Amino acid sequence: MDLGLQGQVVLVTGAGQGLGREIGLAFAREGALAAFHYRSSGRGAEEAAAEAGGLAGAALAVQADLRSDDEVAAAVEAVESQLGPIGVLVNNAAATGGKPFLDTTPDDWAFQVDVTVTGTLRITQAVARRMVERKAGAIVSLMGDSGRVGESGLSVTATTRAGTMALTKSLAKELARHGLRANCVSIGLVETDRFDEHAGAPDEERREKILAQYPLRRLGRPSDVTPLVLLLASPLSGWITGQVISVNGGYAMT
Repeated sequence: MDLGLQGQVVLVTGAGQGLGREIGLAFAREGALAAFHYRSSGRGAEEAAAEAGGLAGAALAVQADLRSDDEVAAAVEAVESQLGPIGVLVNNAAATGGKPFLDTTPDDWAFQVDVTVTGTLRITQAVARRMVERKAGAIVSLMGDSGRVGESGLSVTATTRAGTMALTKSLAKELARHGLRANCVSIGLVETDRFDEHAGAPDEERREKILAQYPLRRLGRPSDVTPLVLLLASPLSGWITGQVISVNGGYAMT
């Protein structure tokens, strides 16, 4: 099936590693020109951009701290000057951390809010302003299912991720008249090359307990998530906006 993404410029945040990297490569396989944003994972982003460029003809690794107005503005300008007008924004970058809520500190809150909430607002506004001028664009934001249904030990992360859901629905209503769509993909645990680093390497007993929460009895893979992201970015989803769709192996069904 032709998703109509050939030649589209796609900016994926947090794409120097893990799921973001795989999303960028999936777009490149569809012929899209992918920009792999990173803050500190420069090597991974550069390698991904090189691979994506071989698939689609052009790609870019672009650095920015999403907490900086100037760096975000420079990154967006770099993408558009080198690849062309951004037609798709994929918000994947986030700061997460598991800790009992009563043990968290204001510093824990601030870092996650600054990256996941304010950083997402900052990059989305910078890109959406340009999309509005062109009367076209698709925004796909990723979030963890903790922000949709809650999860013990992830209160701060869940709070920030719930903001992604609220932003998506609000953008869908506000920017539709300008030709923009916004949707959200809410995911369960996805195993990537950096899974153990972020989630901790579970022993066999803990892993079985985790899997017991998933009716399909396995964790996600990047290939479980990327097709939906591509579809929501595609013109084939031209009448889909403001939706939060879960890819979670049945972890939550509300």
